[in-house]
Amino acid sequence: MKITAIKTYPVWVGVRNQLLVKVETDEGIFGWGESGLSFREKAVAGAIEHFAEFLIGQDPMRAAGIWQELYRSQYFEGGRVLAAAISAIDIACYDIKGKALGVPVYQLLGGRSRDKVPAFATVPADPGPEMVEKARIAYDAGWTCIRLLGGFQEAESVFEPRESIAATVDWVRAVRAELGHDAILGVEYHHRLSVAEAASFCQKLGSGTLDFIEEPIRDEAPGAYEALRRMTDVPFAIGEEFSSKWQFMPYIERDIIQHARLDICNVGGFTEAMKVAGWCEAHYVDLMPHNPLGPICTAASVHMAAVIPNFSWLECRASPVEDLGFDNREIFPVQADLEGSHYKVPETPGLGVEVNEDYLKAAVFKYSEPPHLRRKDGSFTNW
Repeated sequence: MKITAIKTYPVWVGVRNQLLVKVETDEGIFGWGESGLSFREKAVAGAIEHFAEFLIGQDPMRAAGIWQELYRSQYFEGGRVLAAAISAIDIACYDIKGKALGVPVYQLLGGRSRDKVPAFATVPADPGPEMVEKARIAYDAGWTCIRLLGGFQEAESVFEPRESIAATVDWVRAVRAELGHDAILGVEYHHRLSVAEAASFCQKLGSGTLDFIEEPIRDEAPGAYEALRRMTDVPFAIGEEFSSKWQFMPYIERDIIQHARLDICNVGGFTEAMKVAGWCEAHYVDLMPHNPLGPICTAASVHMAAVIPNFSWLECRASPVEDLGFDNREIFPVQADLEGSHYKVPETPGLGVEVNEDYLKAAVFKYSEPPHLRRKDGSFTNW
């Protein structure tokens, strides 16, 4: 079997673009992958165009060898753009291999260790009564793990950390009081805080209010997270921006991370993700995968989650209180299905996702940009 073509489709789905990648072969078997580098889809498509020059004619069944060649055959190895490109190609190769052998991808990874994959819901509400109401709706519908969002004024492109903390603390406490301690409760701060601000937020909440805080600060400096750990006992859910096992290394080896927010479409696909998962297992860290993308990323994450023993919850953006339209059935007529608050593990060969390629071919790229947030003094801050 030989690769004959690699096609990229940046397409608008729901509220943002998805970059879908199709790898075709001379035997008529093809595989789908997805890049996780949102808002920079053309950069990843450009990297894949470079890779295609030497991938055409290669055997897609050699996924591990292809991964090594993609990563090592350049001086400037790694980085988020190249890792996202490698991820999409690697996932597509596993899809091809599963279809060629007539087995679902999870069989290629060692076989299932669980029958269904639990997911967590996001409450899309700023601090206030609506946050409590929607959290209650999700919990009553069976979503026991719920993520709240640190309050900010995205519509006005203004974010003031201390004002957000003041607005968020009391309403997070209110959600905890409403749901009790049977609920697993976290807050996502999207790396918008400093160490001092994140510590202040956690301390104001009080011990035991949160089960995790997600991405409170940026990830470039592991020592900063170690400093934050000395100031709070709230478990950290971090790692969605990591693009290799080497980025995970200090966080795992120094026991900084408690929930690994690995993104299979950014970290290097199945080949790299399974290595990180095993490393996390050795340090008693559960994976809590990042999944704000489409059905291909979801299916890949579900197959991985079905196999690894150290797994907690998979991010889902289609709950009773949120639907971002990423699972558009016109584009993805077959995909991993939700059963309540759990994903059903696909049993069809490959990933178990079908894509309406005619829709992709007819689609026109729609430029989009994340919010460029400023503080009230006019300076830029993190989105």
